[in-house]
Order: sequence, then structure tokens, then C-alpha cells
Amino acid sequence: MGDTVFQVVRNHEEQYSVWPADQEPPLGWTAEGTTGTRAECLEHIERIWTDMRPLSLRQRMADQSAQS
Repeated sequence: MGDTVFQVVRNHEEQYSVWPADQEPPLGWTAEGTTGTRAECLEHIERIWTDMRPLSLRQRMADQSAQS
């Protein structure tokens, strides 16, 4: 597993994970474009995923805020 290349994957809720680059992402997930070691991918996710709330929750909260 030390030589495994990973990719960053994202789902429709804009949640991120890592997946082996030589495998198709699981159903509902798409490759985000970043590949590297597991640690490199996790570091990338840490930099870009600054709001852990699912997209649907962020949108619902924005709608409620706009109605106030």
C-alpha cells in the first residue's frame, strides 16, 4: 500500500475523500483532479474543504438567512 497512488474524490454534497487512483470512484463520487500519496491528498483536502457542512445544509441555511 506504500506505493499506492490516491486521488481526491468529491460527492454531490461537496464532501471529499481519498480513493485509489487506479480504481473508479464509488457510485456518487467523482475524481476532483488531485492525485498523489494518501498524505498529499489528505493535505489537499484539509486546505480546500474549509466548510464541513454538506452543500444542501449550506444552501438551506443561506435561504433561511435571506428570508430573515
